[in-house]
Amino acid sequence: MSDIKTLNDNLRQTLNGGKVMLTKGINCRSTLEKIEILKKIRQFDDFTEDNDPYGEHDFGSFDHNGEKIFWKIDYYDKSYQYGSEDPSNPEVTNRVMTIMLAEEY
Repeated sequence: MSDIKTLNDNLRQTLNGGKVMLTKGINCRSTLEKIEILKKIRQFDDFTEDNDPYGEHDFGSFDHNGEKIFWKIDYYDKSYQYGSEDPSNPEVTNRVMTIMLAEEY
């Protein structure tokens, strides 16, 4: 068993340990812009009680070229059909980080 924060930080910082999904609004950007956005997510450390009340590091937002970008980590069972029963256990959990424009949320 691991703690949820560590598993989420690993996915966010290394892009390993889960899937990374880009919404249409992000995916249509240039390769360079997507690289810049991913870099900001990997370096994100502005966690506060307001945006991270459970200390799980599962959500963040920042400005990029005048637009608000969100990233969110969700927890699914191994078949991606239901929520995970235990997000702290990578043996029963698939993590999915979705990166989107705030207007797409």
